[in-house]
Amino acid sequence: MNRNKLPSWINAAIDRIADSPMSPIGRLAAKRLGRPAPRGSVPATEFDEKPSRVLIAPVNYSGQGIAWARSLEALDPDISARNMAIEVPGGFSFPADLLVPVGTYHNDPDWQRRQFEAAANATHVLIEAEEPPFGRLMGRSVAAQAAALLDRGVDVAFLAHGTDARLPSRHIAGNPLSYYDDPAVYLPRAEQLAARNIALVTDSGRPAFVSTPDLLADLPHARWCPVAVDPERWAASGRASRPEGRPLRVVHAPSVAAYKGTPLIMPTLEKLRSEGLIEFRLIQGVPSAEMPAAFAEADVMLDQFRAGSYGVAACEAMAAGCVIVGQVSDGVRSTVLAETGLELPVVEATPDSLEGVLRELSAAPDLLSRAARGVEFIREVHDGRRAARVLRDGWIAATDDRKDTARASRS
Repeated sequence: MNRNKLPSWINAAIDRIADSPMSPIGRLAAKRLGRPAPRGSVPATEFDEKPSRVLIAPVNYSGQGIAWARSLEALDPDISARNMAIEVPGGFSFPADLLVPVGTYHNDPDWQRRQFEAAANATHVLIEAEEPPFGRLMGRSVAAQAAALLDRGVDVAFLAHGTDARLPSRHIAGNPLSYYDDPAVYLPRAEQLAARNIALVTDSGRPAFVSTPDLLADLPHARWCPVAVDPERWAASGRASRPEGRPLRVVHAPSVAAYKGTPLIMPTLEKLRSEGLIEFRLIQGVPSAEMPAAFAEADVMLDQFRAGSYGVAACEAMAAGCVIVGQVSDGVRSTVLAETGLELPVVEATPDSLEGVLRELSAAPDLLSRAARGVEFIREVHDGRRAARVLRDGWIAATDDRKDTARASRS
């Protein structure tokens, strides 16, 4: 549904319902999300008996929650880390320590209370994407749920993933290609939600993290917690130099075509494919388990052309030995260099310059060496170790002064 085509009064009504989850209509809308599993059949999170017990919840976008949890445990034997995620029908089936059916998450007060008690047994809870970890408990208020955890002595932090805290007006001002300018995006609601989430995180006074460096423009007090991928899972061990005369194998994997700029680049790709310069595959609806093989067959992966940043898919393809092409802002490149000491190995291109870039790559004799720089970058920045250190040193291992300050401010 393109909300830009709806009358303003209908859009206003939709937003009122979304913003009033405990109203009669809001409760009815929640029931449409599904019946809960049989009472007591969905467990709550359990931790090992360790000095630090960390819960990361509730979205696990692109499998990041579980990746960060495992990275924390690998870094520090005194940490037991678990992730919990809402099981979305028709999703990409990323594994999680605890997958909760969407009907249970929204409509099972018993599970919500049990999960809150389990989280209260943690020492730290990282709330992802400003979504409530315990469904509709406490009026589905993220602020109320975070405050309840703090009152139980749990150290709470927030982690922004992307559109949840990327302010459209700021993004448009800094990026002439911004996907928020696309007719498919309903801008008023996107602006409202991002502004609300930014205010929630900022006003909370809690530690904050972002998974992509561009989000530091929206949450400048946050720290960059890099997305994590398993280099061994994605490694394409049999990769060899491209035989002379073979077309350049190019792939593009848009989760949301409008956001990635897919319609803007397709004419160029069709042109180069008709010339025989490239072989092109559009990857959509492919389960996560099948993606390593898809990237292993490619020379070049086209990433994002409207966001000004890079994300999990680019890191996965880089780990597989693909040369990555995309549009990345100078600010993101500067942040990566300042934080890591390494240049971001993404070949810069816009929809207008993409044809020239692909022609250059097709003629380049050193694709393997370019790809090798990407593989090394992933091992240094995105294999989970850096993310784990950021979370531990910037939050988990910090003193308890933040909790004392938070309690005093509410008393």
